[in-house]
Amino acid sequence: MSRAKRTSIKEYVKVDGKKYYYFKIYIGVNPLTGKPDYTTRRGFRTKKEAELALARMKLEISKGTFRKQTAETFQDVYDLWIEQYKKKVEESTFVKTAGIFRNHILPKMGDYRIAKIDYDICEKHVNEWAEKLKSVRIVKSYASKILDYAIKKQIIQTNPFSLVEIPQKTQEENIDEADNVIENFYNKEQLLHFFQCMKQESNTKAYVLFHLLAYSGMRKGEALALNWNDINFNKKEIRINKALSQGTKNRLYFKPTKTEVPRTISMDSATMEILREWKKKQRQELNILGYNSVQPKQLVFSNKKNEVLQPSITTKWLNAVIKKYQLPFLTTHGFRHTHCSLLVASHVSIKEAQVRLGHKDFKTTMNVYAHVSKQANEDVVTKLESYMAM
Repeated sequence: MSRAKRTSIKEYVKVDGKKYYYFKIYIGVNPLTGKPDYTTRRGFRTKKEAELALARMKLEISKGTFRKQTAETFQDVYDLWIEQYKKKVEESTFVKTAGIFRNHILPKMGDYRIAKIDYDICEKHVNEWAEKLKSVRIVKSYASKILDYAIKKQIIQTNPFSLVEIPQKTQEENIDEADNVIENFYNKEQLLHFFQCMKQESNTKAYVLFHLLAYSGMRKGEALALNWNDINFNKKEIRINKALSQGTKNRLYFKPTKTEVPRTISMDSATMEILREWKKKQRQELNILGYNSVQPKQLVFSNKKNEVLQPSITTKWLNAVIKKYQLPFLTTHGFRHTHCSLLVASHVSIKEAQVRLGHKDFKTTMNVYAHVSKQANEDVVTKLESYMAM
């Protein structure tokens, strides 16, 4: 009991800027491990409220009537769920999911008693997320998974999130925003102008990478994972069988492609010649720095230490060129959509595009084709109007 007497009440500030109180109390020896056992109570709005709860708990402990609940709060259930989730998904997926909880869900709901969460609470937070986030549907889905897990653990019986609908206005806005994201691409003239600007820069590595993305349609992570052995210059083919990804603590690692299915794509002669020249230039640069580039797993795109490039570097390169030459906005992933626009203009079939782009779901290719074709049709009308006005 001497440990319980030393329990102190501490304050903390949530992301909403409000001050709350919590305490961590010793409750005895864990019968399974033989080690000291503690439990934490948080979310008290006043210090007096926390003191009252602490006094009641001390009394229960002294009488031997206290029973620790394995998961009392949303945070408690999340802690149990995330350990299981971590074992079932890719490390990069785990990092993204944990980030969604850390940034959006736990600050709002972490301190709630899991048994007290009702429809009004869930609706309130869905509406708050809808006001600020484009990905409200994803955030709601993950928050709901915690209550589903609590049902499996027989902590609660129902999940009120299942009754909450996304605000209609937000649904319409998200559709428009999704369109804008998918239509993030250059047409033929814009792409050629972009590369004319890139040629005026001294960053050959960036030029080659963006050219490869635009003319192959591969994902950035797939391009950054390429070895020279993956490129067959004689057959003009590239084998895509892995991707660079980011795990916990920003650790970079190679994983299978998004669909986990390797694919081989044919390339145009111009791109293959650009890659051939880059291979020579890279070898010269690495030799000067003291690195052996003649090795089986030599990366096509490496940093000055001949290690994998940080994925974020492409955004820095791209934004600098766009700003300098006042080009239309484009993201690195936009080169993949640009490639799709070239396929549409070249009258490549949707099935052929699906195989080349590595889409597991035929519908994904259909959606991208539909958005790109829509923009292409609008361009046709604009050109017609301009011509008729002359």
